[in-house]
Amino acid sequence: MEQKAMNEPTTLQEAIIYFADPVNCREYLVARRWPMGVTCPRCGSTDVLFLEKYNRWHCRAKHSAPQFTLKTGSIMEDSPISLDKWLMAMWLVVNSKNGISSYEIHRSIGVTQKTAWFLNHRIRLAFGLEPEEKLSGPVEMDETFIGGKIKNMHKNRKPKPLANRTKRLSGTIGKTIVVGMLERNGRVKAEVVMERTQAVLHELIHRNIAPGTTLITDEHGGYRGTSFEHQIINHANEYVRGQVHTNGIENFWSLLKRGLNGTYVSVEPFHLFRYIDEQVYRYNNRKMNDSQRFDLAVQGIIGKRLTFDELTGKVSRSTEVRPF
Repeated sequence: MEQKAMNEPTTLQEAIIYFADPVNCREYLVARRWPMGVTCPRCGSTDVLFLEKYNRWHCRAKHSAPQFTLKTGSIMEDSPISLDKWLMAMWLVVNSKNGISSYEIHRSIGVTQKTAWFLNHRIRLAFGLEPEEKLSGPVEMDETFIGGKIKNMHKNRKPKPLANRTKRLSGTIGKTIVVGMLERNGRVKAEVVMERTQAVLHELIHRNIAPGTTLITDEHGGYRGTSFEHQIINHANEYVRGQVHTNGIENFWSLLKRGLNGTYVSVEPFHLFRYIDEQVYRYNNRKMNDSQRFDLAVQGIIGKRLTFDELTGKVSRSTEVRPF
């Protein structure tokens, strides 16, 4: 009697069992990547043949690289890691409330910590989805600073004290600036920036927020002068004035820092934007269940690639414009 195929997973336990079968891995990914039928990722031809013995497809069109796998043209391209480990790592990253460290991935799926670190960053690349529609409704906007405390810095990295020693060093020195915009009861967007000047903040506002939206910020001068309806809450005097507050975006900062400080402990500024993309993805899809959130992330792996040299800064990513 033919065994009935197992339903797609909805829990971690089910995912472990389901993705342990290579056939399930293949069928799951094929259904997401090629719902209308397998096509060659290099030329788009549908005239392809599956070579079951080699677990790959052969494109009958004439070109220099006729064979391809599920990994071709995705964040998994050229990876020796098997699909079951890739998919389990993705499930863990996507559905861990505060993120999951490379050490935990290393222990969970049986790869080295270095491999797990590289794996995690490639998975985060799937979270950097195409630009969505602009935020609307009342939008809260705020900045936060990410980085270590001056007292914990190595002496060679500490900023020099003022000559007259009459002023304390600012707590923001040596930290990375992150600007966030949160749509009430909706989505959030966040970006790393080099500075929080009026020019930088206004560019973010016009690129990410729909015209006619009410903007709510604190008293920072960089927000002033925008063409949007602008309501200001002066934190020196009050934190809430009716519906005028920035509690939503400040709660998001708490979630972000809980993951950065509790799970990852130390994050280099060069990589910070990927950790932010991860938390933004998790927040924006918080109403989904685990399987829905995972399924959406899997759809984001196509057409993206991150090499180890790009990740470590040895070569630049021409398609990615980031401040570091």
